Amino acid sequence: MMDNHDQNVDFLKDLASRIKGLREAKNLTQEDAHNDTGIHFGRIETGKWDPKFSTIKRISTYFDLSITEFFAEGFDE
Repeated sequence: MMDNHDQNVDFLKDLASRIKGLREAKNLTQEDAHNDTGIHFGRIETGKWDPKFSTIKRISTYFDLSITEFFAEGFDE
């Protein structure tokens, strides 16, 4: 059984992968995405920063996704 720390680490890895995949699918660099949003994508994509929900909402909006669509792929239950 995984403890909360392990679950958080796994979630941050999934989040990092999802955001990186979305960014790369749009052929955007981390700098492009940062310039457009003010969000430091590098810290998120390396799993070094646990963003607030409001930041995740801004990222999903940036990629024209609802929160449901954002979490629909790439996350283990």
